[in-house]
Amino acid sequence: MRMNKIEVLEKEEIDLLHRKTLELLAKIGIKVESEEARNLLKENGASVDNKTHFVKFPENLVLEQLKHVPDSFTLWGSNGSYNFEVNTKSVNFATVGTPVTIYDSTKKKGVRKTVLADTIKQIRIVDYLKNICCSHVDVWPNDVPYLELHFHAIKAWAENSIKPYGLGCLGRVASQDMMDLTSIIVGGEDVLKKKPRLIGFFNPVSPLTMSTLLLNGLFIFAKYKQPIIIAPAASAGSTAPVTLAGLLIQTNMETLSSIVLSQLINPGCPVFYSTMNAPMDPPTGNVAWGSIETGLITIGAAQLAHYYNIPSRGPGLVTESKCFDIQNGFERFMTLFCAANAGINYITCAGTYESSLAESLELLVIDDELIDIVKRGMEGIKVDENSMAVNEIERVATEGKNYLMLKHTSKNTRKELFIPQLADRDRRGIWQRNGAKDIIERASEEVEQILKIQKGPGISNEVEREFQEFYKKISSRTYEDYQKAEGMDKTEAIKLPSME
Repeated sequence: MRMNKIEVLEKEEIDLLHRKTLELLAKIGIKVESEEARNLLKENGASVDNKTHFVKFPENLVLEQLKHVPDSFTLWGSNGSYNFEVNTKSVNFATVGTPVTIYDSTKKKGVRKTVLADTIKQIRIVDYLKNICCSHVDVWPNDVPYLELHFHAIKAWAENSIKPYGLGCLGRVASQDMMDLTSIIVGGEDVLKKKPRLIGFFNPVSPLTMSTLLLNGLFIFAKYKQPIIIAPAASAGSTAPVTLAGLLIQTNMETLSSIVLSQLINPGCPVFYSTMNAPMDPPTGNVAWGSIETGLITIGAAQLAHYYNIPSRGPGLVTESKCFDIQNGFERFMTLFCAANAGINYITCAGTYESSLAESLELLVIDDELIDIVKRGMEGIKVDENSMAVNEIERVATEGKNYLMLKHTSKNTRKELFIPQLADRDRRGIWQRNGAKDIIERASEEVEQILKIQKGPGISNEVEREFQEFYKKISSRTYEDYQKAEGMDKTEAIKLPSME
């Protein structure tokens, strides 16, 4: 018997949350900062307040556009040799985060700023791992100019991985660059649209706002039919109601309105119904991603995604811990277990810690094993003639045999029992003779071994030449060029990742 899915909401409660969402979308709506997006919504029956830029979404508009959202799609890797299906029943695992630091045991603080070499190592390790099927721009390279970051990330991915890749919807300029560069890699725009390689990350800004910059990127990703993660990141008590039901309603408003827009741009564009929502930690005011409430919110979001028949995405393997202690372990396993057993279809954040602001290549390989453990747990206990082992029990009782001697044991051991590669199960004496290594040391050795043997697909000389020509255009842009292209006022600051 397989494990039952974890649920936190009754069907009647889901219906109620849905109704309240539609009522509030029609009554107060969402603030849409982009004029292009407001015009598109108005053309399709939405009501726009030109002063506040709030857009009210009629119920029929929302329900009609939800019909266009696919319940499954396939993601392809850089050279087309790797793919996997995302649907409302499968469970896939990936990275995602915003680390600007990386674990380094030689540093006094235990971390240092990330550089492009770290980005490449992370891509290579994800490419090698069994369970993690996609990497994103998780490790931000602080040693390259911000306006060129997407170029270096795309190039590193193409050279070093056969798996898909994810990036933020960071404006129309960078997003169009991503499409153009990836089209060069895969052999044209038509190929990219038919077999999507990229995942876009779109964050509605809680409470109830869609920002111009990300909307500009959303238009591009939707136009090219690249799957888009619609991911509010609300904090219960600060940017959303402190009650979890209230948070679910507000973020459902943010998610559904964004999905409506994606379908108006390009009907059938694949999306993930996503959550990166968590509670506020009352004593500090910080976001508490590693909390049990994050798990409850993720389960609730999974149920809403199932209700709308849309593939879901949510966090697992998240923690506020700043080191590799018990807190790090129990928080990351708890959030992974909640997401997986709720039926989240795309579980992210592998390899990160400290509110996903820090990366650890060691945690990345440990997380791959944690996923194996959870996947084994989700299989439950199989009951049939073979697994009940009635004859074997009788033989041991009547013939004096030992279970270790039976063919049934040798035949079924690896099918029935998960054997970890990093977790240590030796007795203390053997463990000490082998160097008394903790799991981080063993994982570090595994990282080094992977980096010795992993080989990416590389890129052809022709692709390299086209990339270098494209780079000339990217590197020549100024911040003023960028602001003008994105329709930003000169007084608006471009938000850069922290360099601290």
